[in-house]
Amino acid sequence: MKKSLFLLLPALLSLASCQQNPAATTEAAATPGAGASAPAAVSTGAATEAEARAAVSRYVQALPNVALYQTDSARAVDVDTHWQVLVPRTDWARRMPNKAAFEVNKQTGAVTTRPVK
Repeated sequence: MKKSLFLLLPALLSLASCQQNPAATTEAAATPGAGASAPAAVSTGAATEAEARAAVSRYVQALPNVALYQTDSARAVDVDTHWQVLVPRTDWARRMPNKAAFEVNKQTGAVTTRPVK
């Protein structure tokens, strides 16, 4: 009996750590100053490649490590309902991939970061 309780405890702890915290998400959305560190959306949208690059440039300017990104060398790829913008990073100069990826929604102009493989 004691042995099964010791095995059950780590299983319960691992399941509890997988739970998301929805209160933090709704609290951040309700507080207008919470999104000041990184802007999430632009109200005009991004219908063209130039608008998508400009939206990513504004997003990067709000990041604490803005000097790492070379936004003037960004490239945009049209992918159905969004733009994928690849921005070279100075600290990734001799590695592959050497670009950070951002996704810009065409309708809302919302900028999100994407993982790079």
